[in-house]
Order: sequence, then C-alpha cells, then structure tokens
Amino acid sequence: MDTGQEGGVGSRPAAGPGAANSAKRTVLIVAHPRREEARQVANEAVRRFTDQGINVRMLGEESAELLGGPLDLVEVVAPGPEAADDCELVVVLGGDGTILRGAEVARPAGTPILGVNLGHIGFLAEAERDALSFTVDHVVARDYEVEERMTIDATVRLDGTVLARGWALNEVSVEKGSRERMLDLVAEIDGRALSRWGCDGVVMATPTGSTAYAFSAGGPIVWPELEALLMVPISAHALFARPLVASPNSELAVTLQPRTAGAVLWCDGRRSIDLPPGARIEVHRGEWPVRLARLHTAPFTDRLVAKFALPVEGWRGRRR
Repeated sequence: MDTGQEGGVGSRPAAGPGAANSAKRTVLIVAHPRREEARQVANEAVRRFTDQGINVRMLGEESAELLGGPLDLVEVVAPGPEAADDCELVVVLGGDGTILRGAEVARPAGTPILGVNLGHIGFLAEAERDALSFTVDHVVARDYEVEERMTIDATVRLDGTVLARGWALNEVSVEKGSRERMLDLVAEIDGRALSRWGCDGVVMATPTGSTAYAFSAGGPIVWPELEALLMVPISAHALFARPLVASPNSELAVTLQPRTAGAVLWCDGRRSIDLPPGARIEVHRGEWPVRLARLHTAPFTDRLVAKFALPVEGWRGRRR
C-alpha cells in the first residue's frame, strides 16, 4: 500500500506491455522460495526454457534460494516495477497467493502472467504442475492467448486528505482488526449513501475476485468477461445487507464512523494499512488491467466445475 503520494500506484513504462516480438525472448519466473515443490518445478522450468533458447529472468531475492546453486543459467534482477520490463511472460509457479504476488511484478510493465498451479484450487492458474512440459511447449510456440482482467484502485482519505492509495486484482477489503469489535460504517455508491452497517467488514471486488474472498463472504460468482464492481458486506447486522453488483464505472465507498477504531484495509490480502476513525475508502475501476495468458479456451463454466469439483452427473447437454 502506498501512502499519500499522487503517483503511489506506480507508473507504466513507455515501452508498454511485454516483448513478444523482440529478438531475444525472456520470461520472468516467480515462485515461492520456501516450498520444496516450487524449488523443484523452478529448476525444471529453467532447464526446459533455456533448452529451447528462451532467456530466464528471476528475482534476486529468491533466485538463489529457488535454484540452490550457480545462477549462470538465469538473469537475476532486483525486485521492483522494472523487473518484468521487456519480458514476454511472467511465469508464476504456485497457488493464487503467489500469482497475486506475480501480478504486482507484472502489472507495471503490462506483461502477461501465466500461472502454473502448485496450490489447492488455483483459480487464477492456467496449468497444473504435471503439465509443465505442455506449458513450456505452448510458450515456445507462442500458442497462447492474452486476456485483460480489470483491477480496482483504492484511495483512503481523512477529512479530504489522501492518506494512502492502493490497487487490487481480486478485492479491496475493509476489516475489523480485533475479533471482539464490530465496524460501524456507512456504505455509498456513486456519491449517494446506501446503508449503515454494523459488520465484520466489507469486500469490494472485481469479477476475477468474485471467486475469492467475496465468494467466501456470500457474494455472487461473476463471469470474468463481464466488467462490474462488487460490494459484499461481511456478517452485517442490518435489514438490508445483500451483495451488490454495480457498474464498472461506479465508485464504491465506505466511511468509518468517528468512534470506529481498529479497522484495516487490505488489498488482495497482501498489502494493508491501518485505518483511523472517520476514514473514507473510495474504490473505482483500476487505471491498468492485469493481463493473463491463457492456454485453454474452455468456457468459464468448465473452470468452475473443475476447480470446485461441482457435481454434474446426469447432465446430457443441449438437445438439438
């Protein structure tokens, strides 16, 4: 979370997204350095990509820990907004949490993310660990499509002064910091008051985030090609506390009441800021999307069924 700076969300380099047509092809590999499986897959991925003549870049903070030996096969760069510059893809090895970290690296350069699932559900991932050779072959052949997912930007104000800015791919959530204390806040959409809630928190999400925290809080699942903003109250003590789906051009806001202390703002569950009493949190469509590389063109319904192991026995399909 960036604090108090007008340019806090970063700046996209003038070169624009990726470098798929450059003479030297480069992929940036991001993985969880403290997971044994991630180390094994990272070493295999480096070998497969370099054998195919594709340069591999890794972050300095994790490269040695992942590879556990000489780094002469990879280009080591410092973590930061320039890490993915001129890369064709950011290949993320891990679950959704690691993919969200990869999004932080990829978004400033507009570089597409390709996730290889090493977690449980892995909703953002495009491939599974046992299909690594298949994944590398598709990257080598440039046999993939890129889709854009909308993000959300958040601004925290107190008495009109900007305290912090942030962004999220999945959701921005306002939550209570201690279990025994409820939040007292007023929800707002498009500059008009909606309702006052005593609650555990509020999730404001994108369609991509509709299968994440918003889903756990009772929100609807939204197909990713539909652009919208979601507002989902968490355990609200109120007559009207339904999940809401608003226009992607709307502004969602919540204002903490003056005696409400101990609230925390989270962006994608990764970046946080403590909120003072009276803080106002404004959420709107993000300035920059996150780009996801896709190897499969199956409908989103199939992804839901596969990831959630939904029972579909008895389905016979459409009769023609």
